[in-house]
Amino acid sequence: MSFFGKNIKKIRSVKGLSQQAFAELFDLKRGTLGAYEEGRSEPKIETLIKVANHFSIVIDDLLTNELTVNQLLKFKGDLTTYAEDVKREKFAIIPCITENTAGDYVALYNKEGFVKELPTMQLPVNPTKEFRGYTVSNLEMTSHDKGFYPKDVVVGEKVPATVIKKLNNGTLVFVVVEDKLIFRRLYVAKGNVVLRADHKNIEDSIYPLSEIKELWRVRYVFFRRIPEFGDLVEDKLLMIEQELLKMKDRLSQ
Repeated sequence: MSFFGKNIKKIRSVKGLSQQAFAELFDLKRGTLGAYEEGRSEPKIETLIKVANHFSIVIDDLLTNELTVNQLLKFKGDLTTYAEDVKREKFAIIPCITENTAGDYVALYNKEGFVKELPTMQLPVNPTKEFRGYTVSNLEMTSHDKGFYPKDVVVGEKVPATVIKKLNNGTLVFVVVEDKLIFRRLYVAKGNVVLRADHKNIEDSIYPLSEIKELWRVRYVFFRRIPEFGDLVEDKLLMIEQELLKMKDRLSQ
């Protein structure tokens, strides 16, 4: 009696194939495959060749040796995982400012040792650029129940001081200035930086451009809850409807 039955059962286990799936792969009946695995029957030479060729296993090994899982994984062909050949993609490691570390960050933002101790996240972004995560801690960037809430996370790309004045008005940023870390929209006018909240009851913060210690332009956002996109669609439909009514009024004049 050969080891064929034990070996194909082990192959199925490694590949995660049911008896039915394995049988269909080689035009066999499930009962026939079961008989092979239980040692009640031996395969025809045509079946043996098909299985051996499909998994690139030597026929003699398939018949005369009880193959181990490690041996099976080393075979090329459809069976191997090719783990050793996979080129691992490296995600950028991004330090993240949390509510607990925000106060210390204002004082130590330029200390490499401190930044390395911050919690991190890994994202598929350009690893040659410098990014920083920031955890929202207030409601300053909300308006009419929309916007950013505490525990949301934004990821910003560092902006050189010479480039800040070139950013578009309304750009989302978080900034280290004086003894504060502020997340708002940026407006630059006459050498000053205006940091404006979306919440209508929050006054603008205005600083000379020269006093900005560090500025990160928001590139990615992670919401703690799933945003409600339905309202946005309704707003757009309402806007379209209003525009159509205006056109109709103009045509009727």
